[in-house]
Parts: sequence; C-alpha cells; structure tokens
Amino acid sequence: MAEKSYSYQEDVKNIRKLRDLEKELPPYAADYFRGIQERTQTRTRVAYAYDLITFFRWLRENNPVLGSKSIQDITLEDLENLTASDIEEYEDYLQDYTGGPAGERTERTNRPAAVKRKLSALSSFFRYFQQKGYIRVNPISLVNMPKLRDHAIIRFDGDETAEFLDHVDEGTSLTDRQQAWHEKTRLRDLAMMTLMLGTGIRVSECVGLNLKDVSFNDDSLLVHRKGGKESILYFGDEVELPLLDYLEWREDFMRDCPEEQAFFVSLQKRRITVRAVENLVKKYAQTVQTTKHITPHKLRSTYGTSLYRQTGDIYLVANVLGHSDVNTTQKHYAAIDEDRRRNARNAVRLRPDRKEEDT
Repeated sequence: MAEKSYSYQEDVKNIRKLRDLEKELPPYAADYFRGIQERTQTRTRVAYAYDLITFFRWLRENNPVLGSKSIQDITLEDLENLTASDIEEYEDYLQDYTGGPAGERTERTNRPAAVKRKLSALSSFFRYFQQKGYIRVNPISLVNMPKLRDHAIIRFDGDETAEFLDHVDEGTSLTDRQQAWHEKTRLRDLAMMTLMLGTGIRVSECVGLNLKDVSFNDDSLLVHRKGGKESILYFGDEVELPLLDYLEWREDFMRDCPEEQAFFVSLQKRRITVRAVENLVKKYAQTVQTTKHITPHKLRSTYGTSLYRQTGDIYLVANVLGHSDVNTTQKHYAAIDEDRRRNARNAVRLRPDRKEEDT
C-alpha cells in the first residue's frame, strides 16, 4: 500500500485533535466545524477550536448569568444576548490572561495581531450561525477590530543571503557543541536552506517532501500545498548541487532504513519536523551579523522579493509561492513596487538632451 503523503498524515492528526477539542465545547460547535470544512485547513480549524475554548472559558468565569452553567450547556440564545460591552471586555481580557489545555494553563499575553485573529475566529463562529438563521446578530460586529500597523517585510537583503548560506556550509560562528552537530548535518542543512531560499517553498512543504517528489530530470519538485493541492516547482543549478550532495550522504546514512521515504531526515532516521527546521534556521541566522528575526517564512519572503525584483511579474510570484489570491502577494510586496516607481521617475524623457540634438 502506497505511503500517505505527509500533508495527509498531518490532516488526520488534526482531525483527531479537533474531535477531542470539540468535547470541551457546546454540541453546536461541531456543526460549525463541519460547515467550514470545505474552505478551511484542518490546522486552521484546530486553531479556531482553541480560540473558542478560550472564549467559552472566559464566558463561564466572568459572565454572572452563565457562571452557573457548564460550557456544554451554554446555548446559542445565551450567545445572542451578549452585548458590545461583553465583547470589549473579552478583547481586553485577551491582552493578558491564563490559557492553555486543562491542567497546563499558563499566563499568556497577546499582541494586537493575535487579539484580532482570536476575535476573527469568534466572528466566523457567530457569522456561521447568523447565516443559518439561528441567531439574529453577530455580537463581534458591534465592536471595532484592533487596528494593526503595516510592518515592513523582514528578509535577507544584499549579501546577507550569501553570508547565511556560507555560514550554513562552513559552520562559521557556531559554538563548539553546535560545531559537533554541524559536522554530522552540514550537507542536509545546506540542502534545506538552499532549497527554501531558492524556491520559496513553505517549511511544511519542505519537510513533507518524499524522495519520489524530487526529479533531477527536469529539476522539479512535486509540492503538496495547503488544502491538499499539488504544484510543480522548479529549482536552478544553485539548488540542484546541494541537493545531489545531500542525497549521496542520505543514501549511505539511511542504508539500514530503506522504508523511510522522507526526503529530509533527522539524525534519528525519521522525517525531520517543522520545529527542527525552525530551530536550524534560527541557529544559523544568529551567526549572520543582523538584528532581524529570521524564520523559515522569512526565507520564503527573501525568495519572493528577489523573484519579484527580477521579473516584475506579481502573477508569477503569486503562482510560485502558492498564493490563492494575487492581492495577498501584492500587499506583501507593495514596498518593492514603491521602489520600482521611484526608480522609474527619470525613465521617460520629456525633451531630448541638448547634446543629442547637436549631434
């Protein structure tokens, strides 16, 4: 039987997790999750479930009318009776609260972006039942969402990309302990970082690659995108060589584990995890002289920026990065458009140069 893809296995885990979380919520929450199933990813629904649990716990602990009820007994009619003041109090609560799974609750703080995301999840929940006719008003619509400031895209600039890859290759500025690990994983780490910087692949897509997904006949990758979609990405010579070097090492390293089909593997001879790759990026990025907080997503932003600067084709960038809406891409790379407009200010000549006239 063919091995299920990494994304499929992750979806199964998330579905099981969601079923466990639904047990902490009122029964009608399951209707909501079924209703949004076609337009959301499984991990998104799990995140929504955590946000809803936070909300219902707050209701039970802070609303005098609902304090005597269990979370499972809170009705849609109870929710419909919430006021704008209730939601504003909840918004204030989200900035600093105690949260987490039962038995593991800890003090948590949220920045405006996180507060807005949690309120958006709650708004989606209310909107679903409003559209179904079970409630008349979405109480979230009665308050203003937190306003967020636009942030510049964080990415490597200039020579930082080359310096970063040099450090991955040579282990520059690592501690003695890190150097010991680097000697074992250098080829793998260089292949992964080069691949992410050279294709814009997401970290989840990178760790989800199987051996059969990489073709050196046409230098292509079969990538499992969000929502179960598949795309073909192409890589250049600068990516191909590190991949080939890594595969030669991998063949020898995994000789006693032929059943493992993951392209990138850990020293435990299993598929490497997203968290492990995040830690590797953090480790190597800290050796580069920059104050930027570099993550795998920032490597993706670095690639997107470079591709847009080279081609000026926002639709190509959106397609390669796997954005379903080109407006998402346009928003992220608007600053580059501003640079292009500024640089074009002298491109059109209104009157020919005098010297040119004389000749």
